[in-house]
Amino acid sequence: MEPNQPKRNAGGPVENKPNLFNFLIIGVVITFALNIFMSSLAAGSKTQIEYGQFIQLVENGAVKQVQIGEEQIALTLKGESDENVVRNILRLDDVATTKLPSFSNGNQVFYTGRVEDPLLTNRLLQHEVAFFRPIVQSNPILSFISSWVFPLLIFYVLYSFIMRKFAGNFGAGLGGMMNVGKSKAKFYDMEKNTGVTFNDVAGQDEAKESLIELVDFLQNPDKYRKIGAKQPKGALLVGPPGTGKTLLAKAVAGEAKVPFFSLSGSEFVEMFVGVGASRVRDLFAQAAKHSPCIIFIDEIDAIGKSRDNQMGSNDEREQTLNQLLSEMDGFDSSKSILILAATNRPEILDKALLRPGRFDRRVIVDKPDLSGREAILAVHGKKVTLGDNVDMKEISRSTSGATGADLANMVNEAALRAVRMGRAEVLQEDLMEAVEVVIAGKEKKDRILNPKEKRMVAFHEVGHALASALQKSAQPVTKITIVPRTMGALGYTMNVPEEERYLMTKSELLARITTLLAGRAAEEIEFSEESTGASNDIEQATKLARSIVTQYGMSDKFGMMGLESPSSQYLDGRPVFTASDVSSAGVDEEISRIIRECHETALSLLRENRAKLTEIAEYLVTHESINGTQFMELLKP
Repeated sequence: MEPNQPKRNAGGPVENKPNLFNFLIIGVVITFALNIFMSSLAAGSKTQIEYGQFIQLVENGAVKQVQIGEEQIALTLKGESDENVVRNILRLDDVATTKLPSFSNGNQVFYTGRVEDPLLTNRLLQHEVAFFRPIVQSNPILSFISSWVFPLLIFYVLYSFIMRKFAGNFGAGLGGMMNVGKSKAKFYDMEKNTGVTFNDVAGQDEAKESLIELVDFLQNPDKYRKIGAKQPKGALLVGPPGTGKTLLAKAVAGEAKVPFFSLSGSEFVEMFVGVGASRVRDLFAQAAKHSPCIIFIDEIDAIGKSRDNQMGSNDEREQTLNQLLSEMDGFDSSKSILILAATNRPEILDKALLRPGRFDRRVIVDKPDLSGREAILAVHGKKVTLGDNVDMKEISRSTSGATGADLANMVNEAALRAVRMGRAEVLQEDLMEAVEVVIAGKEKKDRILNPKEKRMVAFHEVGHALASALQKSAQPVTKITIVPRTMGALGYTMNVPEEERYLMTKSELLARITTLLAGRAAEEIEFSEESTGASNDIEQATKLARSIVTQYGMSDKFGMMGLESPSSQYLDGRPVFTASDVSSAGVDEEISRIIRECHETALSLLRENRAKLTEIAEYLVTHESINGTQFMELLKP
């Protein structure tokens, strides 16, 4: 271990001990100020008088006690003494404004210089004044300990506690002034502690394939150098939240069995200008001492935003980014330092950060497909006790669009439900209920609908299901329920595709819009009025119709013209309109036409099957939930 390196626990983070030099500076200053304050406080309770005034006070019987020292005499007055007499002796003529502090309780201390007076003892005895001379002088060693050593020990205990508790928040202000530029990276030895390997990462085969080569380069660099290949300096992990970017980085370190520096991009930036750049330098200096190693910077977009010189730019962040770019160019790839970074906003990163030579590879960590979801469920299913009837393939078909974090949460929710139900293993019904909990929330059993609302919700949901079943391009129905959920749904219809789809045709998109609007259509047919229950359906239908017009080039009016482009691809994917205001008005008209035509189609389908709509809806009112098999049985002629 380097002599100046902080102590590191086996497998744990760096132990940041309080800086002794900083403590000594702060402690001595505080102790010195405290001693001055105590001395001034003690001096404030004494009043110096003339020796003659002291003799007059004794002869007038106003003195209670005298302490005769080597150089001065201290006296305490009697509480019952005549205040006017004392004032006259001490020449305090302004009786209205001048008062003797604490005179009434006899605590005021006066002192005068000692004079060789052979008659002093007789005067004190004659007027019955108690007097004494201190026998034991104060010990200078004890005085030093009580005044300096003991306060410093107390301050050190408090200082240590504060530094360990609040170093993250107040380190720059409390003893962190000297260490404010030190890197906050946590140091891990993955071989001994985490045990995370590629076997613990499922559903990301392409990403693992890109990273396995980096691991092999760290373990066997010679076979690559013989052919003239250079180690990639960095890899950027890009994907939506919850897809396993951080887990992949840990798995790379676990497979390579090398030191792993992990920190977030926001940890570089502080309120002090230049601190971030200093921490970047310190991080790479530590990494050079422990090479081969891996540096992982999570959420690198916190410091890697494009330097556009527009309003809202941040000089501290830009200085930190410049230093990071410099360090990534400066270190030699032969030192076997691999930089991994993760972000879900690659479009805002600075172009200089993304160029080859810094981040040579972009590894896409996207949402898993059907087989990937099944593999992820199998990994998390090993951690719980599963029943014999569990079918992970069916669960994976029901969770289209779910990330690895979502699937892990579903398995955990299923295990919790099994415990609540008093079972020792997780059954298929627990997993299906967990999927519904994540999608729509828990059942809200205390929300009781009145009979009219219950029938309206039942017809609404059966309208969705019938429109889905009666269209060739629609997805099959898995479940219909009118049990309210905590996320606001009074009921819902679950559709599960028979196979994983990556493309959708125009007819399938229109069928989807028709299915969404069929709930409102069923209300109109049965009750001849509309309710607020279709608000979410209308929102989704409008969004889908807008995509048909502006992104997919499927409208008759605009043809193959791109009118919107998505932003934040791996987050919400919010579209940004790129056409003129005239086109915007035309888009609204085209969207309205598509929705109107799909609504007419839904009305036509349900009117043709009015008897089945009523029969299935009344059955749903009684039973509250219907699975896909029961629905198809009821739909048969």
